[in-house]
Amino acid sequence: MARILLAEDDDNVREFVSRALLHAGHEVVQAEDGGIASEIVLAEQGRFDLLLSDIKMPVMDGIALALNVAATHPDLTIVLMTGFADQRERAHGLDQLIYDVIPKPFTLAALMQKVDDALAGRPVEIVSLARQAGAS
Repeated sequence: MARILLAEDDDNVREFVSRALLHAGHEVVQAEDGGIASEIVLAEQGRFDLLLSDIKMPVMDGIALALNVAATHPDLTIVLMTGFADQRERAHGLDQLIYDVIPKPFTLAALMQKVDDALAGRPVEIVSLARQAGAS
């Protein structure tokens, strides 16, 4: 399976996501914020298959982390998570650097599907606004 670096400042969310990834057979390295995650990427020389990071974190946010990691390890797949619409909009400026943004709250199934898609390199599905409205 994959080696995943998980950067999330909320202990409960980090533990929930980590447990789900471990249960799916992945190796998970956890970081409480982007600064620590950046240090881990440097120390591990980017030997991860996926960086899964919250956007809004202290010390270094997920966007700064994504920029930092992409500059030194452009082949590392990056998926961001956020519960804030304005943060999602900031992340869309990084389309060339990140795979996708997962909106919080998310279901376990949605998270695992996004991780599987990112690891497999499947194209991100663009859901039209009309389809989103119909799904509500």
